[in-house]
Formats: sequence, structure tokens, C-alpha cells
Amino acid sequence: MDTLTETAAPATAATALRKLYFLRFAFAAVWAALLFTTADTLGIGTLTAFLLVAYPLFDVGCAVADLRSARPEGRPVRGLYANAALSTLTAAGLAVAATSGIPAVLRVWGAWAITAGLVQLAVGAARRGLGGQWAMIASGGISTLAGASFLAQAGGADASLSALAGYAFLGGVFFLVSALRLGRTGGAAKG
Repeated sequence: MDTLTETAAPATAATALRKLYFLRFAFAAVWAALLFTTADTLGIGTLTAFLLVAYPLFDVGCAVADLRSARPEGRPVRGLYANAALSTLTAAGLAVAATSGIPAVLRVWGAWAITAGLVQLAVGAARRGLGGQWAMIASGGISTLAGASFLAQAGGADASLSALAGYAFLGGVFFLVSALRLGRTGGAAKG
């Protein structure tokens, strides 16, 4: 490989990730606002049930987009496959859990937050060289802790879906921070 190709690949990867991270922030912000306003109405056919299933499905779409940008550049993709599989299973689990009530939803979401957080930690660590990944690593750690909190909350009398809105929004903020950091790193790689 020549030097021009070696320098262009990380810049292209950073640009693709930056766009994806901005999209993820926007989706998380809108999703969180909608869930927060509908969190008290759970049942088949409600907007809340739709939102709960839509979030992990959107995550699957993002993992697929990330895979497509990662492959040509030889970046590690195992974690992205794991993330897509976990999110697909979670969407199915949430569709069933939404018929059983808020504690069931919190259990499924909590298990997903823990496992997806661990995967995000691993992927962020593997991508350290691209820059802007410290926020993804921190987000993965926080997601793991939040998942444990959701599992604990599911057993209590104060079980609520409102915390999921805050969790999603915070995750979106981490994507925004990474997108902004990648913009600086991508610019440095080009110039």
C-alpha cells in the first residue's frame, strides 16, 4: 500500500463514522423526547411499544451501516456483528415484553444495555486509533452500569420507562461528542 492510500483510509472511516454518529444523536434525541411523553402508556399498538421496538431496530441499521464502512478498510467487525445480533434479539424481546408490562420491558432493556455496553466498550477500544473513541468507551461503561440499574428497578414498585428516555438521550450525547471529536481527527488526518 502506498502512503496516500494508508492516510486516506482512516480519514474515510472517520468521515463515515462521523455522519453515522450525528444521525444516531438526532435519532436518540427525538426518540427520548417521544418516549418521555408517552412512557405511561404501554400496551400492544401504543406509540410507546412501537418506540421500544424501533430503538434496537435502528441500532441494527446503524450496525449494518457501520459494517459496510468498516469492511473495505479492514477494521475489526466482530463486535458490530455481535451488536446487530443482540439488537435484533432485543427488538423481538421488547415486542413480547411490552405485552407483559413495564418490569418485563426494563428486564429486557437492562440485559441489552449490559451486553451492548460491553460490546461498545470493545469496539471503541479497538478503534482508538481513529480518534474520538473515548466517548464511545465511556458510553459503553455507563450503558453497562445503567443496564444493571434497569434490572434492579424492574423489581421495585417504582418501575418506570422514563429512565429509558434519559439513558437514550445520554447515549446520543456521547455519539455527538464522538462525532465532533472525529471531525477534528478527520481534519487532522487530511491535512
